[in-house]
Amino acid sequence: MPALSPVYHPREPTDSPLWKILHQHYAAFKAGYDEYCEKQYGFFRPVVDEVVEEYLRCGDLHEGFARVRCTNPDCRYEFLVAFSCKGRWFCPSCHSKKTIQFGEDVPNNILYPVPHRQFAFSIPIMLRIYFKYDRKLLTQACHCAKESLEMFFRTLLGLDDGILGMIMVIHTFGDYARFHPHLHAIVADGLFRPNGTFYCLPKRDLKELEEIFRSKVLAMLKAEGRISDVLIGLVSSDLVMSQRLPRAISRRPCSMCPTISHAGCRPKHGGSS
Repeated sequence: MPALSPVYHPREPTDSPLWKILHQHYAAFKAGYDEYCEKQYGFFRPVVDEVVEEYLRCGDLHEGFARVRCTNPDCRYEFLVAFSCKGRWFCPSCHSKKTIQFGEDVPNNILYPVPHRQFAFSIPIMLRIYFKYDRKLLTQACHCAKESLEMFFRTLLGLDDGILGMIMVIHTFGDYARFHPHLHAIVADGLFRPNGTFYCLPKRDLKELEEIFRSKVLAMLKAEGRISDVLIGLVSSDLVMSQRLPRAISRRPCSMCPTISHAGCRPKHGGSS
């Protein structure tokens, strides 16, 4: 194994194809968004501007830096480290760092040493338009998923005071960065009692969980005034539910190697670990 270089080599953010595309074309894209894109993708959200501007400044010494100096009086070697945007999902460099940190933090500091499994909750194509134009509904969908898991687990284990252990994230993209809202969750495979005792979930068909989540999402959208009883009847068809579902819990929108499976408006679970 070759020895590590003792010299710090800063990255060159302006060499990135993504940086070059945004630097050259983002202003034109933004200027023409209302005319060419708003009808299909909704209004231009201010957060897009914030993320892009932060990314274009990420790693640029002209935008600020920290000076790192060796405290050894015989050395005093120093170098500059440019400030980063610390952005999730969009910036390749910062996201990669956060993915590594997240991957280490979850098993070491967050997950209790009990079996866990992965669930993915998908929204059918017919309903995605409501989530596209009102992103607050994604938070409501998270509540629906959490309540569905809680109800399903408590019923199976007969623990009315059982506590769910879960990490959940929202994804709004699918293959080729198409809008595809869905939720990923790492869930303890059972329930905790207030005294800390853990009860493992018995093996069971997840059809009931699918139906609970489906009914909660439809009821939520109806309560928000988005859908009618007629549309609820259409969406309840298994044929309409069929769609593709990504698995990776931290895949970026521009991932070149997506991993997909077939599912539909239902939780997809992985094996216990």
